[in-house]
Amino acid sequence: MDKVVASLDEAVADIGDGSVVGFAGFGLLHGYPVSLLHALRRRGSRELTLVCNSLGAGRDVRMELIEEGQVSKLIAAFSSRPGQRSVAEDLIDAGKLDVELVPQGILVERCRAAAAGVPAFFTAVGADTVLAEGKETRSFGDRPHVLETALPLDYALLRGWKADTAGNVVFRGAAQNLNPSFAKAAECAIVEVEDIVEPGELAPGDIDLPGIWVSRVVRATERVSVAELAAGAAARRRAPDSARVYFDKTALTREGIARRAARLLHEGAYANLGTGMPTMVSNHLHGRDVTLHAENGFLGYGGLVSGDDIDPDVYNAASQFVAVNSGASFFDSVESFEMARSGKLDAVVLGAYQVDQDANLANWTTPAQSGGGIGGAMDLVSGAKQLIIVMEHQDSRGRPKLVRHCDYPLTGAHCVDVVVTDLALLVRRDGEFWLDEVAPGFTPEEVLSLTDMDVRVSPDVVEMEPAE
Repeated sequence: MDKVVASLDEAVADIGDGSVVGFAGFGLLHGYPVSLLHALRRRGSRELTLVCNSLGAGRDVRMELIEEGQVSKLIAAFSSRPGQRSVAEDLIDAGKLDVELVPQGILVERCRAAAAGVPAFFTAVGADTVLAEGKETRSFGDRPHVLETALPLDYALLRGWKADTAGNVVFRGAAQNLNPSFAKAAECAIVEVEDIVEPGELAPGDIDLPGIWVSRVVRATERVSVAELAAGAAARRRAPDSARVYFDKTALTREGIARRAARLLHEGAYANLGTGMPTMVSNHLHGRDVTLHAENGFLGYGGLVSGDDIDPDVYNAASQFVAVNSGASFFDSVESFEMARSGKLDAVVLGAYQVDQDANLANWTTPAQSGGGIGGAMDLVSGAKQLIIVMEHQDSRGRPKLVRHCDYPLTGAHCVDVVVTDLALLVRRDGEFWLDEVAPGFTPEEVLSLTDMDVRVSPDVVEMEPAE
């Protein structure tokens, strides 16, 4: 059985108009099947439905199919990212591109359901959000659950490391992400790889995707460089030593917020760090018995790395290159979200646009965005034992982020346990937020004057530790 095709154009030649095409890859540029996506653009198929985690970054990956008018619908966990206006958003606003936003873990679960012959399933993820509107909801135990349907694909475009001619595929490092679930949901899974070998050259125990799930194998001709990958992740990060000024006094830096949040993680904890500021927490866990979890399928990663320490296939969910700690493991996004939703994570650290006094969280979209970026946050919130929010006390326009009621669409309801800002540490006890710590040089009264929610002040409020 030989599943190798001679060229990329031949591999996509039968993808016709109206096809549902899933393509794997994670974050901004990691693991995208760039060669196959370019071949699909050359093929010229139209009225496509694209299924993906996100549209990536850079015109080469993200926008060619959409700019050419080949896509009519997008099903994704991200349709936009803050500060990165895209052609897709313009088309969404103009009514020329339909979008269905799906939490990342539910996206892969819907694909797994399609492969397993399960037409629908109930999940607590998204039950208290706008994503539940128009869907059947039932209560199981004391929680509402939303009915989600299976998501079959006509084609899946994937990228692996090695494959044999029989279609068995090996992924390297943390690069499995959505590949296995998309392959299994597809009528035809097409994999581009770096190297093709003969059957028997891959050890059976090393195979991540058995050939029965794969229809075609083709050699990749294009690669995203390490420099591009690093630049894509760095472009979205603000300087860790940046700090805001309130009352002519400097608040904690972003690094200082991350440092304080790191101290909240207990020894022996499994923890997930969201994108943005939460990723900096990993730099303050050296020597600690804390195991970090990433949605792309990585358990046991370490701090951020650069230069010669970079491995292009070892990255966290924010597309940042990281170290591999002893005892680490790699897997796919399905297993990663099993860990998240099952309550195995002791703590989840996320950023936020708003948190309100009922412990509701809004962190995936604003009125300025078309669609938004749900990512894995709704899945993580659903199963976290403790949810820690890190953010600056006010937004870029000087408006409070701690509010009476969230104005933005919710990520989760009644879920926030702790908030660390550049001015304060607030802990929720007995249904109320308590101000336990204030930034050095600030008073509780000053903090409360910038807070638009009811907060109780602890009788023994203390200063947050200054930067090291």
